[in-house]
Amino acid sequence: MTAVSTAPADVLRTAYQKSVASYWNAEQDPVNLRLGDVDGLYHHHYGIGEVDLSVLEGPQDTRDAQIIAEMHRLETAQADVLLDHLGDIRPQDRLLDAGCGRGGTSIMAHERFGCEVDGVSISQKQVDFANRQAAVRGAEGKVRYHFRNMLDTGFESGSRRAIWNNESTMYVDLFELFAEHARQLEFGGRYVTITGCYNDVTGGRSKAVAQIDQHYTCNIHPRSAYFKAMTANGLVPISVVDLTAQTIPYWELRAKSSVATGIEDPFLTAYREGSFHYLLIAADRI
Repeated sequence: MTAVSTAPADVLRTAYQKSVASYWNAEQDPVNLRLGDVDGLYHHHYGIGEVDLSVLEGPQDTRDAQIIAEMHRLETAQADVLLDHLGDIRPQDRLLDAGCGRGGTSIMAHERFGCEVDGVSISQKQVDFANRQAAVRGAEGKVRYHFRNMLDTGFESGSRRAIWNNESTMYVDLFELFAEHARQLEFGGRYVTITGCYNDVTGGRSKAVAQIDQHYTCNIHPRSAYFKAMTANGLVPISVVDLTAQTIPYWELRAKSSVATGIEDPFLTAYREGSFHYLLIAADRI
């Protein structure tokens, strides 16, 4: 593996990156931590699928725990759908989780495929947390998390069979990101992202989308930008799946939960009015 500096000044190269790192280093949101406590898989993304509404009718003393467990099930289902699109992964392959958060999807990938997975984040706190969880789950040495910038990871060119971003592309320039991913992918390797993007047809960011940006200190891209940046960097989409309808039930449940953060209404508004889409895009490196 190529030597790479992990000094904060080398990893965090702009004022914006420093502000994003500060946000996630300070983040202790129960909507991430309590859900991860269910089974030790800590996600930083949202859920998809049909909701078991019976959790809303359970006994008062257990209802909240049941809602939390159901939300976590839906988030894990989302990660499973992403992994389904990685293609033929063998135990000898190496994968990269770009913007890994607290590492849940990386661990799921290792447990499914038996291969090595590296995750990168600009939050040192997330990296330390994720490495501890990998050790707890017996994946230490196979799943490794690094304090690195996904725009310049330092990993070898052509070293990855697959790379994914699970709701992390809205923090970076897509042309820079896909250039780095294309560099690291082997020929025929697979890239997958699940992301929220605003609808070009509606003519720009809606009020609800702007509220989401402000809440997460991010910069949501238009749908068209993904395909332009992929095309410019030798990534050819092979599958595009609109998950918008599948994620709305998750948000409806989350709005009724004890871990609601107040951002639920903007998400639901944006999805329902059509100004915001939840997409999975899978592309092959040519």
